[in-house]
Amino acid sequence: MANHDSARKRVKQTAKRTERLRRVRTTTRTFMKRLRAALVAGDKKTAETSLKGVVSQIDRAVAKGVFHRRTGSRYISRLSEQVSKLG
Repeated sequence: MANHDSARKRVKQTAKRTERLRRVRTTTRTFMKRLRAALVAGDKKTAETSLKGVVSQIDRAVAKGVFHRRTGSRYISRLSEQVSKLG
């Protein structure tokens, strides 16, 4: 356990940051899960509208430092490709 005041403060800050980033990460994954469900169902209209929300959420997560920039780009690229392949 932390023995200095500054170390105790860092422990608190880390816990706060972890909780905040966890919320963003889980929200992003939920958006992606909804999009993948639409892809499996073959619903192009829902998939296209979901894709807009997913891209926005991934960009937000990248801006907050939850995902690396290239990881976000990779997710967006792969999901966009899958949506475009729907008939």
